[in-house]
Amino acid sequence: MEPTVSLVTRSCLVLSLVAAGCASEESYPVAASSPSATLQPYPAAAAPLPAPYEVGVATWYGDRLAGHRTASGEPFDPGAMTAAHRTLPLGTWVEVRRPDTGRAVIVRINDRGPWGDASRVIDLSRAAADVLGFTRQGVARVELRLVRWPP
Repeated sequence: MEPTVSLVTRSCLVLSLVAAGCASEESYPVAASSPSATLQPYPAAAAPLPAPYEVGVATWYGDRLAGHRTASGEPFDPGAMTAAHRTLPLGTWVEVRRPDTGRAVIVRINDRGPWGDASRVIDLSRAAADVLGFTRQGVARVELRLVRWPP
């Protein structure tokens, strides 16, 4: 007859193997500077977000300006994860987040704007607006958080 300790040990081992087999590590796609980039949600257990750098309205611009030179000198690509900002240095990476939906995208500042209404803080490429889900509405309230300064 086997001792009770070995039965308890075996039970614990079986339970831990079952739990390990059921556990899965969630992966979150990273929004990069390509048309196929997807949104990067924060897991529920993530630390609180830092305070936003800027809050306001985002707009987007698309095919009509495709190929035109941006302030950085590169041609505008509506399918790239890029944006225009009035003052941030060109090459700065910014997280743009919609507080109402939690959707977020990381974009690179490569142009200047938006001009006119002071509540508009960023102009996004169509691809970035698609990820945030406001191409139909044309505008959305957003929070900007700095991710990386240019080298």
